[in-house]
Amino acid sequence: MFDGFYFELPKAISFLFIFMACASLCPMRLPSIYFPHSSSFVKASASNSKLLFFLKWLGITMLVLAIMSPVRDIEYESNPKKGHEIVLVLDTSESMKQRGFDPSNPALTRFDVVKQIVSKFIEKRKEDNIGMVVFGAFSFIASPLTYDTHILQDILSRLQIGIAGRYTALYTALAQGVNLLKMSEAKSKVIILLTDGYSTPNVDKIPLDVVLDMLKKEHIKVYPIGIGSSHEYNRRVLQKIAKTSGGVAFGARSAAELDEIYKKIDQMEKTKIKSQKFTYKKYYYHFPLFIGFISLMLYVFLLNRRGRA
Repeated sequence: MFDGFYFELPKAISFLFIFMACASLCPMRLPSIYFPHSSSFVKASASNSKLLFFLKWLGITMLVLAIMSPVRDIEYESNPKKGHEIVLVLDTSESMKQRGFDPSNPALTRFDVVKQIVSKFIEKRKEDNIGMVVFGAFSFIASPLTYDTHILQDILSRLQIGIAGRYTALYTALAQGVNLLKMSEAKSKVIILLTDGYSTPNVDKIPLDVVLDMLKKEHIKVYPIGIGSSHEYNRRVLQKIAKTSGGVAFGARSAAELDEIYKKIDQMEKTKIKSQKFTYKKYYYHFPLFIGFISLMLYVFLLNRRGRA
């Protein structure tokens, strides 16, 4: 509660001791007026004297505290957005309907498992600008680059198998990811490509060599991930894409392996964010100043009512 709380002028407390010394050593001299039967008068005014004494010293103490300038340093931290720019390229072709990819829940399709794992990955990348491309027989941008993880999560949850057709336009989708990052001025540009099949001839309109040239020209790193058994996807092509772009190719035969792959990529592409700390001072002198002012006003008012100077 009182963390960072202090007085800017702590030595001003000496004023309080000066007042106490004056009250003790220099008492105010008033002419004495004697009345017969004055005991009843003294008895009636005793409580008023205690109240006046309290109000006077409360006012003096509060004013001294106000002069001491109570203040609190409040720190806050700002994390500038200096992460990566990442495009998630996800396969939504008909082959993603296969079940049993997650042995703990065999009823889930491959794409159900992918959505769960990718969702966790997005949640961790709060400092990154992330976009999303989905593909089947054709590809389209599901989300432009954004820092808003809530929007990405919502879009991901709405994706369905076959939303882009039943076949696999793998290279076209990769080219779409490059185009999404093309205008970026970020130092680190990454594509995470996930597929469980081969590129479908006559559907994939862009040749692999053209896509590889695009990756090199734009300095984009690709992490291709093939899911399923090794014969279900073109392992050689995924390795070539990774090697050309400076990334790493992965293969996942189960949900657990896929989860570990996304964790590895998360660690490999971590960004060191330099946080900036700011401090501002919050002053509290007006509280004791107000209390002191009210106390002394009451003191003067009651003192005048008693007819004393």
